Amino acid sequence: MALERYVISGAKKLRCGFTTGVCAAAAAKAATVMLISGKAVEQVAVTTPNDIRLVLEVEDASCGDGFARCAVRKDAGDDADVTDGTLIYASVRLTDKPEIVIEGGMGVGRVTCPGLDQPVGAAAINRVPRLMIARCVREALADGGRGRRAGAYIEITVPDGEAIAQRTFNPRLGIVGGISILGTTGIVEPMSTAALIDTIRAEMNVRRAQWAGPLLVTPGNYGETFAAQTLHLSGPAVLCSNYIGEAVDCAVRLRFEGLLLVGHIGKLVKLAGGIFDTHSRTADARMEILTAHAALAGASRAICMKLMACVTTDAAIDLLEEFGILNLVMQSVTERAGIYLCRRAGALPAELVIFSNARGVLGMTDGARSMMDRMRRNMEEQQ
Repeated sequence: MALERYVISGAKKLRCGFTTGVCAAAAAKAATVMLISGKAVEQVAVTTPNDIRLVLEVEDASCGDGFARCAVRKDAGDDADVTDGTLIYASVRLTDKPEIVIEGGMGVGRVTCPGLDQPVGAAAINRVPRLMIARCVREALADGGRGRRAGAYIEITVPDGEAIAQRTFNPRLGIVGGISILGTTGIVEPMSTAALIDTIRAEMNVRRAQWAGPLLVTPGNYGETFAAQTLHLSGPAVLCSNYIGEAVDCAVRLRFEGLLLVGHIGKLVKLAGGIFDTHSRTADARMEILTAHAALAGASRAICMKLMACVTTDAAIDLLEEFGILNLVMQSVTERAGIYLCRRAGALPAELVIFSNARGVLGMTDGARSMMDRMRRNMEEQQ
């Protein structure tokens, strides 16, 4: 049954979904009920960690020698989630030990790096889903008259999990072989900022467990590629998307020795206006900022009007070069962005490199070069 729960994003009404953790718990409960009763289960009721009751359809149920297996299909609602529609399976065997053992099988990722929710070597089934799976199975055992002395061995599998995982952050996080079974509240909210920020924090925790030196942060793949190919920073970067401020705050909390932010002018020019959430729906001001700094560099009113009419930062950069003030403007923009970055970072040393795809480095803060040298040495020592 579709979850009839909605959130408002801008002018849109978007339907919520439920997490892979809820699917795993529901499938495990259904399999336990079927194993005890010997009867097919078509629907199963579960309560999410934030106390929402769901009645979910059970698919592909089967029984074998001492086990039952059921699946629940992931419904991400209106969220752009690569796991939407995926079947999450749970296979359950009853045991005579009063414990619930939860393991991941085919298509469930395996943790290979420290710093994540689960220890190295464990299945990537996070703490809250594990608690929910255990609670749902215990409910089924109690309802089936098995009491507290009974236990169960549960294996979660995702047949398409390994292929799907290649389109998630798991390879970056050191989770191999499949997807993660996730969920804190049990509910997927479309366009969720919190989910994206949680992913950024998870990646930073992994990096911190690997080393404490300066951290390379970039909004996206362009920045990561530029850092590797042009700046010769071959170590892993944390991709922060539009959430630069959240990434800086997390780096401060985790006590990295420094932070180097590398990004395209189209994103990082916004920092010169104190904008740390660079999504266009939050703020733009790219041309306003460039025009203000052009005026400080002596640009005429006519030039400023042309800058304000530019649609892209690349077009604005071309115009600044045409009028001979590109270097002055980029020096001013970089300096101002660096001031805001350092203010946000506090005691954490923070440096900045701004680039464009066509022109390469457009500006860097005073300490960026020495921080990059240090990062290269650290990378060489680790090899």
